[in-house]
Amino acid sequence: MSSTETRDQSSHPQPRRRLSRQDRHRQLLDVAWRLTREEGTEALTLGRLAEQANVTKPVVYDHFGTRAGLLAALYQDFDARQTAIMDSALQASQPTLPSRAAVIASSYVDCVLLQGREIPGVIAALAGSPELEKIKRQYEAVFIEKCRIVLTPFAGAGVIAPAGLWGMLGAAEALSYAAATGDITAAQAKDELFETIIAMVDRSAGGRARHADGADRP
Repeated sequence: MSSTETRDQSSHPQPRRRLSRQDRHRQLLDVAWRLTREEGTEALTLGRLAEQANVTKPVVYDHFGTRAGLLAALYQDFDARQTAIMDSALQASQPTLPSRAAVIASSYVDCVLLQGREIPGVIAALAGSPELEKIKRQYEAVFIEKCRIVLTPFAGAGVIAPAGLWGMLGAAEALSYAAATGDITAAQAKDELFETIIAMVDRSAGGRARHADGADRP
């Protein structure tokens, strides 16, 4: 190939491959997570996302509409990943309380750590808007219902009090974020959450929930 042909090709770069809407959405979410991790949630605007993703602002607005829509999409992305991890682990677990409690504890903590230190910032931003807080509560209610269904067979009366489930979720969030920021280790977070779950079911079962194989740990 002649040098002239080489210059001609370099001066006329190949056009970029047009992404499908689904692939573009995934790309924008990945860039948004990176931006949040590197610069904080405050820097996460639609204009900044468009700049970092090398797309026009209308493209970003078309996918998310508003900054609130972007934050909601990030939380939905996190929740979907958490659900997939937990469902897969539950399917492979033994039908015992220690095994199921270990799955819930490990999958929750692991998912937060997988997402990194940016997820607490997204959660905090969600709490700053009634609309976003409502979305967060809806996803939390689904998680709690899943845990209730998984753990109820080990409750003596077949009932686990809602207060206990919400307390478990509060502990899961606090312990996971502490692990994400390095205040405690992942193992410590999982162990404490495991014990919290066991104690919650144990109260519902009148102290009989922990089976003989209680040595199972997260």
